[in-house]
Amino acid sequence: MYDTFKPAQPMGLMDFVKAAKAAIKEVSADQAEQMMRERADVLVVDVRESSEHEQGHLGQALLVPRGILEAAADPAYPKHNPEFTAARGRPVIVYCATGGRSAMAAAVMQMMGFKEVYSLASGFAGWEQAGKPVTREARYV
Repeated sequence: MYDTFKPAQPMGLMDFVKAAKAAIKEVSADQAEQMMRERADVLVVDVRESSEHEQGHLGQALLVPRGILEAAADPAYPKHNPEFTAARGRPVIVYCATGGRSAMAAAVMQMMGFKEVYSLASGFAGWEQAGKPVTREARYV
């Protein structure tokens, strides 16, 4: 089945990120903030791990870790995320720590039928460096 996909050289992480970035749209922190301000239907998705999300995130970001993104986005999967699967026709901004995981997530989301997906180019780190608002919530276990 996978015999047809044999790259000449083994691919590394940055090869995947580069390929994803060539297929998606990226937005800067300023552009993302403007979209969130001007478009009430924007869904912001944090594809980092829950421990990263707990340390700080963008506003009301929906947490969908990269490792479960395909399952969460597939309405046919029993444990999908209804809010996430329903966002196929909405603008979605995805972000991670620095922009690599979110680029790959955006590429996969496009393949899964999401119509308007943007990756935060600089990730959460760039968002913070730009002085944008961050939500920090204490979580009790």
